Amino acid sequence: MTIRLLVVGKTDSAELSTLFGKYENRLRRYVRFEFEILPDLKNRKVLTKEDQKEKEGQLLLNQIKPSDFVVAFDEKGKQFSSKEFSNYLQKRMNSGIKNLIFVVGGPYGFSQPMYDRCNATLSLSKMTFSHQMVRLFAVEQLYRAFTILRNEPYHHE
Repeated sequence: MTIRLLVVGKTDSAELSTLFGKYENRLRRYVRFEFEILPDLKNRKVLTKEDQKEKEGQLLLNQIKPSDFVVAFDEKGKQFSSKEFSNYLQKRMNSGIKNLIFVVGGPYGFSQPMYDRCNATLSLSKMTFSHQMVRLFAVEQLYRAFTILRNEPYHHE
């Protein structure tokens, strides 16, 4: 199985990029992992929030195949503990899917067609985080989930 993380827009923080790279390298010891940054929209300051979500949604949808299992990180999604998330990942791996795609939208979230395409929505917290920080939290939780599944000492309860 391949896990892909699709995100909209680049991170303008070197510190976040460095931390992301640290967990990305660790995660690749366990699973084939791909990270793809879709470009920021041009002229987005003249777009309404809805237009921006629609255009970003189309960029994301263009990267997704019909056979992909798609999970959106969204503040209204289902919440898991880290251990529950590791079990969720194990079930996805056991199901035989080839591509598990996690998506992080832009600052205004997802378009309705993007929500409709998703197989699931997960929340990292009831709090709202910047879309730049969500990608870091996502890759760290993916790494943590694999260490839990392998009974490695990274996660403490």
